[in-house]
Amino acid sequence: VCDHHEQTPPFDFLFTSEAVCEGHPGWFCFWGVRLCSLADKVCDQVSDAVLDACVKDDESAKVACECCVKTGMIMIFGEITTSATINYEAVVRETLKEIGYDDPIKGLDYKSVNVIVAIEEQSPEIARSVDAARLEDIGAGDQGVVFGYATDEADASLMPLSHLLASNLALRLTEVRKARILDWAQPDGKAQVTCEYRMDKCVISPQRVRTVVISAQHTDTASDEQIREGLMEQVIHVVIPEKFTDSDTVYHVNPSGRFIIGGPHADAGVTGRKIIADTYGGWGSHGGGAFSGKDATKMDRSGAYAARWVAKSLVQAHLCHRVSIQLAFAIGVPYPVSIYVNSYGTALILSGKSDAELVEVVRSNFDLRPGCIVRDLKLRRPLMLVTAKHGHFGHDVEPCTWEKPKQLVT
Repeated sequence: VCDHHEQTPPFDFLFTSEAVCEGHPGWFCFWGVRLCSLADKVCDQVSDAVLDACVKDDESAKVACECCVKTGMIMIFGEITTSATINYEAVVRETLKEIGYDDPIKGLDYKSVNVIVAIEEQSPEIARSVDAARLEDIGAGDQGVVFGYATDEADASLMPLSHLLASNLALRLTEVRKARILDWAQPDGKAQVTCEYRMDKCVISPQRVRTVVISAQHTDTASDEQIREGLMEQVIHVVIPEKFTDSDTVYHVNPSGRFIIGGPHADAGVTGRKIIADTYGGWGSHGGGAFSGKDATKMDRSGAYAARWVAKSLVQAHLCHRVSIQLAFAIGVPYPVSIYVNSYGTALILSGKSDAELVEVVRSNFDLRPGCIVRDLKLRRPLMLVTAKHGHFGHDVEPCTWEKPKQLVT
């Protein structure tokens, strides 16, 4: 698109990103189209809570834990090899309690929900591929491609604005519910933000927020007026910067009307069906693999974290305005089989470097062997549950080591 950026006149375009709350099982949006999905942040959190419980007592635990949920029942299933002794049922119930599922009327009650556990050990054939005497020599736990993305369009998080705002709306929904600021709010909820962007010589810049969509589950006693007023004042106006809104900004607040039945009572859910909301809201690319419930030898997760680390480091070093990184791995092989960098033409503008030169910068500054990713990003820690709640990127909190850019030698 940007090969002839000097001759391409500036143009505007719209882009939409979506995020969901901790208790949501339901839908995702891409390019403004609403698509049916069985995604469920409840299941992501349960899967990561099980992972954390294993890693807490056995940092070398091999975990691939899935979860599914429907009214009154929840099941965890998958492959786990660990020396730790885990009360899986207790982990599941405690996670549901923390989310806020404490009453059958919400679709789940952590005290009475039927918990089904179907866990087996990891295949010995896979184990042979990832075991090694030294951490640095372990092979990838599977083949696959992963992507990382970063952009300087918004703030120091280096996340795309549309996704940043949608994620912060979902986070604020959870905050006002748990703090009882909006005492009618229930666990399920979702948000969607459409931003108007300008493309000028390969560089994109957000101009305004065109549309905000927000839906919050509520008690049957809350009035429509009370819900709209609360969401506008306590959520939307708190999160969306005034400089991005104007008299033409459209707000759809609980546009479907009443939203009393939510959570697993309304929609079944499984782990890993919110991969776009979990990453960059549709910007960049996605390799297709989910993150939650997977230990650090699974490159779907650790490789994607490394790709984000690389991307953020390149943008932070002012080598490009935005960039997408692709890493590819083969099972049992300790080095990535390929590294691809796409700066969308912005590297030449900002630093005078080509994308091929950026690849060499990556190779000389990062050791992207699976074991070295685990070592450098300190991924063998029981801290993954936090990532399952409101996205894996853009949060400057303790476990997110991949959000701390590396000082590059160029």
